[in-house]
Amino acid sequence: MIWHLDTAWLLMAIATVVVLSFFFGAALDYLMRDDGFGSTGNMIIVSVGFFLGIVAVNQQGYDLHELHRAVMVGLAGAFVCLALMTLLKGMIARFLTD
Repeated sequence: MIWHLDTAWLLMAIATVVVLSFFFGAALDYLMRDDGFGSTGNMIIVSVGFFLGIVAVNQQGYDLHELHRAVMVGLAGAFVCLALMTLLKGMIARFLTD
């Protein structure tokens, strides 16, 4: 799906995801405080995870022609990426303080 987008639509999709990720990252920064990565860091992780989720599902051979399925897969990728990075940060902090 993402490979067949026109350049203008791809840039619009990237801009939309980045802007919405910034607002979400700012809210997560307020909730997570020291456990998070800051509002910009959260935004980068969520944005990259969104597109990595879509690319990973496309690589598995699934076709995401419908927008609501692509958004669902992208959000799942974003949350998985954020959860893994937070878990990794927590594990590193725990083992370095012992």
